[in-house]
Amino acid sequence: MELELEKLQLPSDQERPFVIAGPCSAETEEQVMTTARQLSQKGCHNFRAGVWKPRTKPGGFEGHGEPALKWLKQVKEETGMLITTEVATPEHVELCLKYGVDILWIGARTSANPFAMQALADSLKGVSVPVFVKNPVNPDLELWIGALERINQAGIKQLGAIHRGFSSYDKKIYRNLPMWQIPIELRRRIPELPIICDPSHIGGRRELIAPLCQQAMDLGFDGLIVESHCDPDRAWSDAKQQVTPDVLDYILSLLIIRDEKMTTEGITQLRHQIDELDNELMNLLAKRMRVCREIGQYKKEHNMTVLQPTRYNEILDKRGAQGSLCGMDGDFVKHVFEAVHEESVRQQMEIINK
Repeated sequence: MELELEKLQLPSDQERPFVIAGPCSAETEEQVMTTARQLSQKGCHNFRAGVWKPRTKPGGFEGHGEPALKWLKQVKEETGMLITTEVATPEHVELCLKYGVDILWIGARTSANPFAMQALADSLKGVSVPVFVKNPVNPDLELWIGALERINQAGIKQLGAIHRGFSSYDKKIYRNLPMWQIPIELRRRIPELPIICDPSHIGGRRELIAPLCQQAMDLGFDGLIVESHCDPDRAWSDAKQQVTPDVLDYILSLLIIRDEKMTTEGITQLRHQIDELDNELMNLLAKRMRVCREIGQYKKEHNMTVLQPTRYNEILDKRGAQGSLCGMDGDFVKHVFEAVHEESVRQQMEIINK
């Protein structure tokens, strides 16, 4: 289905992308107000703070709830910034509306649960408030779109998405893997939907925030939501991924914002070359699959199993190393040949089972 959307009417500077900033958690009135004042002085228009904090395990700081909403209201009254926080239940929505919260966002754990999303959608019927929906914890684009559709069906037309990366057991550089191809596909499927990036949760470390912000701008994201704390080393939650307002201001000042409206005439010939090379790739893949089908016929005639693990590992290792020598990421090349091998196996299975 198509989403019925209205343009988000949220304040931002012309020189900078749309930015929501503030601490991971609203810890104390002093911490909230100090951070808000510092951000406001740096030109920030949209303040965020977690009021309810769902933790992975019980026993940690889980937010102050309603008392913290009073602090956010004070931020709005004193600085003029719009205020935003995460909601996970209908009760959260009711309280946020009571205290004049301007923007709501729905977290990754909640967006992964259609029952929770429907409960939130029902509580938002008849309400006019911008809502951002974070991607689910697992890399499931359809689940993300489904969450957005539920909120939109409730009548929320000022809708946006937040890309915060995807959980993975095999953590390397990032806290949550960016998997940029998923928000890129979301943009292709729903081009009018604003998408902002959450570099704090993708990176998990403050030194990664700047490069992730630039990557988001390079990919045409509409804005950022960044965790900023007046004293991040002493933060009660997610201390390692928060930056001071001064550091955030410096990061934003260095961003290069790409112009999406610039003419593409200068790269037209290069794109033609890409099209020609893609055609060659398709022809080569088709030839490779024809050979694979011949191998499948041979295996059938000689009662051999389709999967030959030794040969498969040889291909992945050899092509991964070859990719590195050719200036490509070895893991990328392995992923490509894993997909090629999967299709080869599928076609051979068809032949063997005829």
